[in-house]
Amino acid sequence: MSDTPASNDPALSVSDLAASLKRTIETNYDHVVVRGELGRVTIARSGHMYCDLKDDKAVLNTVMWKGQVDRLPFRPEEGLEVIATGKLSIYAGRSNYQMIAASMRPAGAGALMALLEERKKKLAAEGLFAAEHKKQLPFLPRTIGVVTSPTGAVIRDILHRIRDRFPVRVIVWPALVQGDSAAAQITAGIKGFNAMTGEDRPDVLIVARGGGSIEDLWPFNEEIVVRAAFESEIPLISAVGHETDTTLIDYVSDARAPTPTGAAEIAVPVRQELLLQTGEAGERLKRALSRRTGQAKDKLSAARLPRPETLLQTKRQRLDYAAATLPRAALALTQKARVRLSRLTISPASLRSEIRTSKQRLRDVAVRARPALNRLMQQRETALASQGKLLETLSYQSTLKRGYALVRDDAGKLVRSAGPAASAASLKISFADGDITAVPGGSSGPSPAPASKPARAKPKGQQGSLF
Repeated sequence: MSDTPASNDPALSVSDLAASLKRTIETNYDHVVVRGELGRVTIARSGHMYCDLKDDKAVLNTVMWKGQVDRLPFRPEEGLEVIATGKLSIYAGRSNYQMIAASMRPAGAGALMALLEERKKKLAAEGLFAAEHKKQLPFLPRTIGVVTSPTGAVIRDILHRIRDRFPVRVIVWPALVQGDSAAAQITAGIKGFNAMTGEDRPDVLIVARGGGSIEDLWPFNEEIVVRAAFESEIPLISAVGHETDTTLIDYVSDARAPTPTGAAEIAVPVRQELLLQTGEAGERLKRALSRRTGQAKDKLSAARLPRPETLLQTKRQRLDYAAATLPRAALALTQKARVRLSRLTISPASLRSEIRTSKQRLRDVAVRARPALNRLMQQRETALASQGKLLETLSYQSTLKRGYALVRDDAGKLVRSAGPAASAASLKISFADGDITAVPGGSSGPSPAPASKPARAKPKGQQGSLF
C-alpha cells in the first residue's frame, strides 16, 4: 500500500473549472478599456468581427458582435490603433481568454488621419475623384434637395440665403450628421432623392453640415456615403464643415462649397442681378436694332432707287389703254363667232342623208372584202402545202426510203466511218422499215464513199449527220 494519504478535495471536471474561471474573470474584469493595434481583422458571414488587439509584448483576442459592428463609425482595418471598451471573458472551447468589445474608436486624430489618407488613395485609384465624372450644375434649378439635420443652424442658413438670392422650392431630407447612424442616413437621403420622379425630383442636391472635429465629420468619410455621392445622377454640392475642413465627399461631389451658405450661393444666382443683366441686355438690343435700322436707311438712300410711283406710271398707262379697247375687241370677236356658227348650222334631214350614205359605203366595202379574204386564205394554204412537201422531201426518213441507213454503236452514237464501226462491240442499223443489230466480223478497210450523196436531215433526238 502507498504511504501517501488520500486527498479529501473533490475533483473538478474540465467544464466546471472553465465555467468557474469564466465567472471569476467576467466578474473582476466586467469593464475594461484597452488601447492597442488591430491585427488579423475578420468579419464573419454572421456579421461578427474577430480581431486581435496587440502591442509589442502581448496579444488579446477580441470579439465584437454584429450589432456593435454595424454601429462603428469607421471600418476596422489591420494596423489601425484603436481604443476598445468591453469586458474580459473565457472561450472554454480553446482554453483562452478574450475580450468582448462593446465599442471601439480610433486612438486619436492621428489614427483617423492615417485611415482617411489610406481610404482616399483607395477611392482615388478606383477613379471616383476623376474630373471626367463631374456633372455640370444647372444654372437655375427649380427644386433643390438638401440632406442635413432639420433642426440645426445649417438648414436655416441655407434657406435664408436661397430666399435672399432666388427663391426656389427646397426639399429637406432629414438625416443625422454625426454619430454611428449618420452615414447610413446620409446615404439613404442621397439615394432617396435620386429615386424620386416627376416634379418633386430635385435638380441639384446639397449635402451639408456645420464645422466640427475629425471625429464629428467622420460619417462624410465613410465609403457608403462617398459611393452614393459618386453614383448620384443628380448634380451634388458638398458643404461639410468650415472652409478648412476637408472630407472624402468633397472630392467626389460635383462642386464643393466652403460653407453651407456658400452652397446656397453656388446653387442659385442672384435674382436682382439677373433682372439687371436682362434689362441691360434689352437696352443694348434696342440700341443695336436702332443703329442697324439707321444704317439700312442710309444705304437705301445712297442707292438712289427710283420712286415706286415712277415704276408704276407706264404700267398704269398700258392698263388704261387696254381697258378702253377691250369692249370693242370683245364685240368684234362675238360677231365673228356668230357668223361662223350660222355657217355651221346642220339640219336633221341633211344629217339623216349623211348617215344613209355612210351605211351604203360600209356595205360596199363588206361585199368587196369577202372575196379578197378568201383569195388570201387560199394563197396561204397553197404556200403551207408546198412548204410541207419540201420538208418531207428533205427529211431523213425519205433518205432512208431511198436505200440509205443510219449506223450507231452500242452507246447510241452515230458511226460516220469504217474505223469506229470495226472496233465497236455491236452496231445498230436503222432502215426505213425497222432496226437491226449487227456484230462486226473481222477488220476491214474503209469502203470508198459514193460519188454523190443526197442531202440528209438529222434524225430527231440525235446529234451528227447522216452518211
